[in-house]
Amino acid sequence: MQYAKILGTGSYLPANRVSNDDLAKKVDTSDEWITTRTGIKFRHIAADNEKTSDLAVQAAQRALESAKLNADDIDLIVVATTTPDMQFPSTATIVQQKLGITNSCPAFDVQAVCAGFMYALTTANAYIKSGMAKNVLVIGAEIFSRILDWNDRTTCVLFGDGAGAVVLGASDKPGIIHSKLKADGNYLDLLKVPVQIADGQICGTPYLKMDGPGVFKFAVKMLSQVADDVITEAGYEQDQIDWLVPHQANKRIIDATAKHLGLSTDKVILTVQDHGNTSAASIPLALDHGIRNGQIQRGQNLLLEGIGGGFAWGAVLVKY
Repeated sequence: MQYAKILGTGSYLPANRVSNDDLAKKVDTSDEWITTRTGIKFRHIAADNEKTSDLAVQAAQRALESAKLNADDIDLIVVATTTPDMQFPSTATIVQQKLGITNSCPAFDVQAVCAGFMYALTTANAYIKSGMAKNVLVIGAEIFSRILDWNDRTTCVLFGDGAGAVVLGASDKPGIIHSKLKADGNYLDLLKVPVQIADGQICGTPYLKMDGPGVFKFAVKMLSQVADDVITEAGYEQDQIDWLVPHQANKRIIDATAKHLGLSTDKVILTVQDHGNTSAASIPLALDHGIRNGQIQRGQNLLLEGIGGGFAWGAVLVKY
């Protein structure tokens, strides 16, 4: 059997680091209010001249270096993003161009908001398992700061910008063990950016709208369920999971999922305090952090999981 194995990881956060106290100078909030409800202390905001593809390229270059591969060794690029550079072409093709890849490999975007990296990783896994690709660059990259209403303290304090990348390679040794993706459009009004572009006009608000309590309740229930499903369907037990690498949206959601899985907090990769919710970038950011600081070791079992607007959600079991 052929597996998709993680060969390397990389990440990038913009230079502008904004604290809760910084935000409190602009909107009616406080460090205590934000920290108590979310666990977030800082977020990074892209510079005016930075695009999503720029963040993605920085993370990709670090992942390629980690994997000891050249850009032209990549034969598929999948970028998960909700904030693309433009309507089209895809951000993936822009990343391809900026990396100098000349082999005309396929490149496309995946849009599942905060679950985007799960969708992109599962897609890349299918390409490798089928023999259609050998080395795949999977990126989650977002500039969420540009779709936030900075007068809305219930949403603007939650999100940040960043990118994370993983290089997957074909291997006869276990890598991605099992994945499961889910979606339910009946809950779209809980979390959305209801903007459309038609006939040269912007229709609807371009800012994120969220029912915080509704999202929290749904996320805790569905993340616990999909995590159980992936572990059971893979023939594993909960105590075989070495690390939970969750979507970094809210520490209370992360804590609830870990508790359901019977994992202590010291078995959870937690980075939400440092960069807030970076949507599709948050899981690869956390993964790269855990690997580079020596927490995650080769041979360990990782459970990655995330949920985003749609709702779309999923989990992936990986032997690193």
